[in-house]
Amino acid sequence: MSDKTGGGPGQRFSWRARGRSFVYAARGLAVLLREEHNARIHAVVGACVVLAGFYFGLSSGEWLAVLVCIGLVFAMELINSAIENLCDYVSAEKKPAIGKTKDLAAAAVLVSAATAAAVGLVVFLPKLLEAWQG
Repeated sequence: MSDKTGGGPGQRFSWRARGRSFVYAARGLAVLLREEHNARIHAVVGACVVLAGFYFGLSSGEWLAVLVCIGLVFAMELINSAIENLCDYVSAEKKPAIGKTKDLAAAAVLVSAATAAAVGLVVFLPKLLEAWQG
């Protein structure tokens, strides 16, 4: 939908077009959450992590690490979904190159989620251990 936002070569800057680009982006996020089961799981986990962050009183640096990881996982989910949708549009048939492309995009989500989990352990495990030890 970016062709509707203006801003291509030779086009004048428009606040209205910039505003529309945010509407299109929000629509994409809504599609992700409506159609992608894993994205909803990531949303719930992300919300739980944010609540845990408030509960444990994360430092600014810890918040930065946690929020960047949540954003990274969502960005990878969006890119993965975009690639999968484009692949399905290009070819409904099972083709090795399409399968490989989808697998690589899914691996990007896996790597980002594993990284987020590792950061979560570094940030929250000491706090959990301290809370359990009293």
